[in-house]
Amino acid sequence: MKSGKVFYRDYFAGIITEDENGYSFTYQKDYLKSNHAKAISFTLPLREDAFMNKTMFPFFDGLIPEGWLLDIAENNWKINPRDRMSLLLAFCKDSIGAVSVIPFDQRKE
Repeated sequence: MKSGKVFYRDYFAGIITEDENGYSFTYQKDYLKSNHAKAISFTLPLREDAFMNKTMFPFFDGLIPEGWLLDIAENNWKINPRDRMSLLLAFCKDSIGAVSVIPFDQRKE
């Protein structure tokens, strides 16, 4: 199982997980109750129930780089380009935009 913490701006918004059943994303309850809570995507509106999908959610998949940057991961870090969760965790700590994803065992700096 692989998982990552999802931040909206600097707020811990939720957790994305990949397991044998596919992918899930769940907003943190404290985030949902806060005044700064915003949906991270139109396709992932604020709600308490987990979102489930057999494949990587399109919003998160769109955060993963392409082209030469993806080639760096494949060649230097030995990450399979089909392993979308590993790519998300490796590349999206400092992604462009308001949303970032970091491995669950790391801290946001």
